[in-house]
Amino acid sequence: QVQLVESGGGLVQAGGSLRLSCAASGRTFSSFAMGWFRQAPGKEREFVAGIAWIGGGTDYTDSVKGRFTISRDNAKNTVYLQMNSLKPEDTAVYYCAAGRPAYWRDYELPRTYDWWGQGTQVTVSS
Repeated sequence: QVQLVESGGGLVQAGGSLRLSCAASGRTFSSFAMGWFRQAPGKEREFVAGIAWIGGGTDYTDSVKGRFTISRDNAKNTVYLQMNSLKPEDTAVYYCAAGRPAYWRDYELPRTYDWWGQGTQVTVSS
């Protein structure tokens, strides 16, 4: 069992920055890949970024490349999402998730992940 708790969401103006954190407890954090997803009202949950549990490789959805950075600190059992140059279309509830995807294409699939946090709201005003 893995427990995930997100924090760092809030209200920010367009062009601003936020850093989300996801603290994990339970099973060995370093043995899981981590992903960030988001869900806006009336829309499906979508992949934002993922980070491997070995080597630190990362993947991003095209709309956030160059603006968002995912990182992890295994000593602190925490994964981060640094979000810069925020846009109103980034407004959503952001979720972190833990799992063991077999291939890079699997990082984008919610069904790949076994554990999810409760989510943190990010609102970007224009």
